[in-house]
Amino acid sequence: MIRVEELHKHFGGLRAVDGATLEIKSGTVTGLIGPNGAGKSTLFNVIAGLYPPTSGRVLLDNEDITGLSPHELFHQGLLRTFQIAHEFSTLSVRENLMMVPGSQSGEKLMDAWLKPGRVREEERLIGEKADEVIEFLQISHLTHELAGNLSGGQKKLLELGRTMMVDARVVFLDEVGAGVNRTLLNTIGDAIQRLNVERGYTFCMIEHDMEFISRLCDPVICMAEGRVLAQGTADEVKNNEEVIEAYLGTGLKNKRDQANAGAGAR
Repeated sequence: MIRVEELHKHFGGLRAVDGATLEIKSGTVTGLIGPNGAGKSTLFNVIAGLYPPTSGRVLLDNEDITGLSPHELFHQGLLRTFQIAHEFSTLSVRENLMMVPGSQSGEKLMDAWLKPGRVREEERLIGEKADEVIEFLQISHLTHELAGNLSGGQKKLLELGRTMMVDARVVFLDEVGAGVNRTLLNTIGDAIQRLNVERGYTFCMIEHDMEFISRLCDPVICMAEGRVLAQGTADEVKNNEEVIEAYLGTGLKNKRDQANAGAGAR
């Protein structure tokens, strides 16, 4: 579904993304891991249209979408969430969801004056969709809670819900588990799995929690220094020597080699 070809994003002399090439296949939950500063979020920002690339291409179903703006990609079904949730804090959970669909009739003053019946009917249908999303995510007790009062994990769940308000084709999740307690993280994981299996959502997620990645993702891609370092199943990537070195330096590898040598001597 998504193909990234030799993508570069430079900030002056900093090569945040330095020739990354990867594919995200339709119907998968792809994990993107790597140490801090590997270029993961910058890659997401380029794919999602927040940053123009220095060079390279991004394709969605073989259509070149390089450099399209976020709102143009939104209408093509490409959405992303952020490490820090971007909610409308003074609106309720239900109202936050109802804000998502684009080109609503009520956004036009003339329609509000001249076509009030059409506006009311459209809002009724959008409200029903929001209620369906709330039920799916099992957050009915938060329906009328102001989004600004939610916990960090609940805000992440709300962001996931907002992707459900439109016909999303591929969703990029940026550290959906950051700062989320284990119980709520399991709830988020269950929702992602259900959306993938039951509704055919394609996901790509940045995450540092390898247990969470192992549970949800296949394949897993590891980035380092702006490039793709390794790709495979979670177990294959976790046991890859280059990945271990990129995350933890050579110290862990040396200690393990020393331990193996000592065991052999015994």
